[in-house]
Amino acid sequence: MDDAAMVRKLLRQQAAIAHFGSFALSEPDLVTVLNEAAKVCAKCLDVSFAKVCRYRSDENDLLIEAGFGWHAGVVGNVVSRADESSPQGRAFVTGKPAICDDLRKDNDFALPAFYAEHGIISTIDVLIKGNGKPYGVLEIDSDQQRDYDEHDINFLTSFANVLAEAVATSKRVATLETAIEEKDELLEQNRVLAEELQHRVRNNLQLVYSMLTQQLKETKDEEASRGIKAIARRVASVAEVYDHLLGSEMTRTTDFGGYIASLCKSLGEIQTTAGLTLTCESEPLLLDLDVVTALGIAVTELVTNSFDHAFPDGTGATKVSVTAGVLPDEMATIVVSDNGTGFEADIKSKRRGLGLVHRLVQQVRGTVAMTLGSGTVWTIRVPRLQPAAAALGI
Repeated sequence: MDDAAMVRKLLRQQAAIAHFGSFALSEPDLVTVLNEAAKVCAKCLDVSFAKVCRYRSDENDLLIEAGFGWHAGVVGNVVSRADESSPQGRAFVTGKPAICDDLRKDNDFALPAFYAEHGIISTIDVLIKGNGKPYGVLEIDSDQQRDYDEHDINFLTSFANVLAEAVATSKRVATLETAIEEKDELLEQNRVLAEELQHRVRNNLQLVYSMLTQQLKETKDEEASRGIKAIARRVASVAEVYDHLLGSEMTRTTDFGGYIASLCKSLGEIQTTAGLTLTCESEPLLLDLDVVTALGIAVTELVTNSFDHAFPDGTGATKVSVTAGVLPDEMATIVVSDNGTGFEADIKSKRRGLGLVHRLVQQVRGTVAMTLGSGTVWTIRVPRLQPAAAALGI
């Protein structure tokens, strides 16, 4: 596989982890989450089968809780003892990935009949961690001989870690649902749960961000590097939203000015060209969470466009400013400017993420305009949160 194909594969896998993390934390039914996990892993690793096995301590075995691709009757059965007599048992006992490139050459394992019925030849098993005792194992199975590489193992291990968080969250939710009896207790527990979910989503996004930045260091292809940077910046934008939600309790608003300052710091850290700088000046500005998220991605796209296209000689400065306004009907203003070569494309163009910027700003009932001077200036204006709504936190 060439470098470009490898980058596309890794980006697809990392996007799958991020999407699954959001899905798992919003889906209340654990079986649905487990089945989706099996399906996503099978498709991302281009195999026909996958399953999630739960450890049963009383029986000391591994029960198939969910799966993808199997004939009727496989899910719900015990796959093996929780010992080293099987690939999944070995992964569970040792805590290390168990890789079998060709089961036909591995005669030491005791496998159930359905492996032969499905023509299973190669497998990977990784541990699904838990509090205290592990939850079980995540396994992908192929009816063709496969040579798995380090990236496949890392993807499956990262996916199992996210799945472990989803299982733990499901258990906490189930515990809370049975424990809450009074209205005040219900409100308090919901608040705690919401904060925990914010932590989990933030952590999952940071996991994806770390994987992207690591891949960026290892990628030599300039075009591939730009693509990874763009995705990393979008992930950073959403991650910063959750950073600002932490500690704010159950509120629908957050300080956009503080959020943009932190976002610019993250975007500056992603930019690896020494000659480019990013500065930020922001006033406190309370906005609805959905507006903050949309504007954060829009600002990220404009900064990315500036970094990538405004400075052909690799030197220059980009600035982001946030002005809250003081009059009741005055709009809040966000300006992204640079001292680069200027912008030549049609303002309506959808290239370089600019179509996305227009859609996001329109979505929050704002306007966006571009002017040229000693560089390019993008000006976004959005309605301020009304005082009554701000006071209520809605």
